[in-house]
Amino acid sequence: MIYFLRGKVHSIEEDKVIIDVHDTGYEVLTSHSELYEVGQEVFMYTYNVVREDEQYLVGFSSLDEKKVFLALIKVKGLGPRSTINAMSATTPDALVNAIASNNVAFLKKLPGIGAKAAAQIILDLKGQLTGTGEKGDPGVYDDAYDALKAMGFKGAAIDRVLSTINQPDATAEDIVRLALAKLRK
Repeated sequence: MIYFLRGKVHSIEEDKVIIDVHDTGYEVLTSHSELYEVGQEVFMYTYNVVREDEQYLVGFSSLDEKKVFLALIKVKGLGPRSTINAMSATTPDALVNAIASNNVAFLKKLPGIGAKAAAQIILDLKGQLTGTGEKGDPGVYDDAYDALKAMGFKGAAIDRVLSTINQPDATAEDIVRLALAKLRK
């Protein structure tokens, strides 16, 4: 198992970085290849994926990012590629906050994550990434959605705004207040 790589960036592709480690090039799938530059010295945590028909490395800029990835790939229906694609649209902290606050709308906006997968992520990981399990009320975002819908806002607009709000300890009233400020801009 390869735990990390230290070397120079040889080349960069859309979702991959090639790292030269003592004249050996490692192709590493990463969520944020735009963070790297050719010739840059890097230290990257890795996860080795071995399947029947393929083998590849997934790289992470921090140990926290790797921990979130490892938790997400344990969720039913999520594999390493779909997880890294979803992570490319956010940060580990934002993902942890969304899970802690039951923010299905935020998770649904990530590439490859639908309503069913978002609900499964929250069900499987609630409390595991935050360490408490006590943050957030499961119905807070649903209650906020219902309140905003009753005020006459459209479902798509509500989902868009709720996907930008990640407040683990917020009440439904707090979320409605934050959403109203954004919806009225």
